[in-house]
Amino acid sequence: MKEDARENGDLVAKGRALSSPLRLRILRLCLHQARTNKEIAGLLEINPASSLHHVRTLVRTGFLEAQEGRKGKRGAKEVPYLATRTSWSTPVDGISPVLIETFVQETRRLAPEDIDVWRLGVKFNTARQQEMMDKLRAVVEEYMHLPADDDGEATSLLIAHHRDPTAD
Repeated sequence: MKEDARENGDLVAKGRALSSPLRLRILRLCLHQARTNKEIAGLLEINPASSLHHVRTLVRTGFLEAQEGRKGKRGAKEVPYLATRTSWSTPVDGISPVLIETFVQETRRLAPEDIDVWRLGVKFNTARQQEMMDKLRAVVEEYMHLPADDDGEATSLLIAHHRDPTAD
């Protein structure tokens, strides 16, 4: 019984950790390259103390992992962090608005030609909708499990499926 309560508490803590667009952006920054707190703060244009709070939350919940320390430019020890890639498989209730806000924040400064957006309206029964979503998830998961290309460019993908609010 205690282990179930601990697992439930861990899942709640993980859900809270992933409920922040800023933390999701940190995970994205550390997905393919280990970065220090100072680097993360600089890229996100936030205070390093604020960044450290979020980094520590992600480390504590297992989404970021500290890498071997290194000496910085001034000789001080720096700790780079790398994403563990476990956020994809962590269930979080009500995450859709957070993912959309994260996408908006990440793309806010991009030129329109740097964003490839598709939109499709369909009218399918529940079984066909589920079939479509299962196929899309399978394709995304296939690519998710491939190793990063050394000569690759980091990109991101957002797929959203929702009912048409005007169809009622």
